[in-house]
Amino acid sequence: MRFMKCHKCYDIVPTSSKLVVFDTTLQVKKAFFALVANGVRAAPLWESKKQSFVGMLTITDFINILTRYYKSPMVQIYELEEHKIETWRELYLQETFKPLVHISPDASVFEAVHSLIKNKIHRLPVIDPISGNALYILTHKRILKFLQLFVCEMHMPAFMKQTLEELGVGTYSNIAYIHPDTPLIMALSVFTQRRVSALPVVDHSGKVVDIYSKFDVINLAAEKTYNNLDVTVTQALRHRSQYFEGVMKCNKLETLETIVDRIVKAEVHRLVVVDDESHIIGIVSLSDILQALVLMPAGTNCIYCLFRIQPVSRSFRN
Repeated sequence: MRFMKCHKCYDIVPTSSKLVVFDTTLQVKKAFFALVANGVRAAPLWESKKQSFVGMLTITDFINILTRYYKSPMVQIYELEEHKIETWRELYLQETFKPLVHISPDASVFEAVHSLIKNKIHRLPVIDPISGNALYILTHKRILKFLQLFVCEMHMPAFMKQTLEELGVGTYSNIAYIHPDTPLIMALSVFTQRRVSALPVVDHSGKVVDIYSKFDVINLAAEKTYNNLDVTVTQALRHRSQYFEGVMKCNKLETLETIVDRIVKAEVHRLVVVDDESHIIGIVSLSDILQALVLMPAGTNCIYCLFRIQPVSRSFRN
């Protein structure tokens, strides 16, 4: 916590990175194709009338449009083909418009983590309060990588040596998962109903054989195959554009230090917790880990001091 309070969001912003911004008058379909073309998962939305950022367009919006308007492979999804972003926002958000959650580059990393957890969001735009420009989109992944890179700056907290089971980090009940033969439209519905970012694919004996994440859904836009969502998850996963190394797993007896190291090195957003026979028993997400690091009670086994906190070198930002 002290480490995060001593560093600013600006320290995490790379000196060079790609940021895509959409005007709300852009067609939804073109916006999703642009996400694919630029290899990004989300984009801030700019409303010219208000001359300000009003929200974010993410893969979740793509999933919500598909689940809301899909009927059958024979019926074109008119709303995806013709709607503008502003039209979709008016229909979907209706009276629930909320101000965009964002943060200043001068705010502490601790404030950023707290905002992500408190607002239950995965992306936090860093906006310059003076110019009004969007600089970067902070994520759990970037923050955890930052912490792991500079862990040598601090004395290791005692709780990092404790196991997932001892700390109770992760979700171990009512886990959302799907089967290889689950229809894709049903999997997308689970995303929207359960508000999860990935679904372990479990065979009928309970063993984890794959994982279908929200990011995999964007392949439907890349391949232009979103008009047939009656295919199975297994068929949909054949369209993965990136190399897939397999499901990243862990067990409840591994330490938090080991888990953080694995999730950062693998550059994944979650680990599937399994038993000795690869049966699913839980999920540990980036959000779970950051929540544990930030909100861990300052008990006798969690008190630690930072003696050598130095300004962050440009090497990380590069």
